[in-house]
Amino acid sequence: MNTSTSESKKTMTAPFPALAYRGKPAPVKISAVGTAVPSRRLTNFDLEKMVETSDQWITERTGIKNRFIVSEGETCSDLGAKAALDACKKAGVDPKEIELIVFATITPDMMLPATACLVQHKIGAPHAWGFDLSIACSGFLYALQVGAQFIMSGCHKNVLVIGMDVMSSIVDYTDRQTCIIFGDGGGAVLLQPSESEEDGCFIDYLHEVDGSGGDFLCVPGGGSKHPSSHKTVDNHEHFVKQDGPVVFKFATKRMPDLCVRLLERNNLTGQDIDVFVPHQANLRIIKSAVERLGMPMEKVVVNIEEYGNTTAGTIPLALATALDSGRLKKGDLVLFAAMGAGLSTGASLIRWAY
Repeated sequence: MNTSTSESKKTMTAPFPALAYRGKPAPVKISAVGTAVPSRRLTNFDLEKMVETSDQWITERTGIKNRFIVSEGETCSDLGAKAALDACKKAGVDPKEIELIVFATITPDMMLPATACLVQHKIGAPHAWGFDLSIACSGFLYALQVGAQFIMSGCHKNVLVIGMDVMSSIVDYTDRQTCIIFGDGGGAVLLQPSESEEDGCFIDYLHEVDGSGGDFLCVPGGGSKHPSSHKTVDNHEHFVKQDGPVVFKFATKRMPDLCVRLLERNNLTGQDIDVFVPHQANLRIIKSAVERLGMPMEKVVVNIEEYGNTTAGTIPLALATALDSGRLKKGDLVLFAAMGAGLSTGASLIRWAY
């Protein structure tokens, strides 16, 4: 009996000791951005053959031309691992140095375990612990702040924050209201301590939820309220449902309002922002926010035409677009904004590190 217990404990013992980093509280910076998108492209013209819609109709109402869709067998953790390794490589950090993985997604590989656990194994990060964060399109910003706290408090020095979704797994391609919007993909950022605020830092954030709007953007089936059954499958309850007009109205008001409040409490205006990176949900929502902030579109990163709405993945993908086009430079004041299911909103202000 004792032998069996001993063997069981031995089996459960971690093969690697945990990293014991305990540093001083420090400013936090983004040291690298990695991305991953599937290779399969789905255009508006492809959708014309699937539902009653047109390229012109989609473009005028959303700004979307293309989106990328996973191939059979390609998972959220596959894409998350690819983005994570990309970020580690760019920062010159061995995955064995990663201490925490915060994975923002609403399309996990499975209900359990957390997708962060699968990514930890796939990238070879034996010292890392991690978990998933589920708040849809606001997910990356929320995960970013969670990860930042472990740097700011001195608990960790290498934290991966991943925003990734495979929306094609929960989209009904007979529902033209939703299938035209979403795509698959996302990215990862590596958070590290900054030597000084001038070398890059997180400045401030505001996050809010209004749970009274929870039913306006949701996946009804599969949870404890409506457990999976023949009925939920037959009723298409495992697909994302959206009340478009309500969500649009919420987004065009609450997202820019949150940005204005965040800027005002830091004695800033939209004119002070060097780069604005909004969630890529709808081009009309982005333009509404830009108008409210009083900034030119030249300061705004927009790539929705190419990727569509990748939910938690849009902001890291937009960051990569800004970097690849040379629009981000060390010292820039960067504003992030998002809104999503919940209904949730978020805004973050950082000083760019590189």
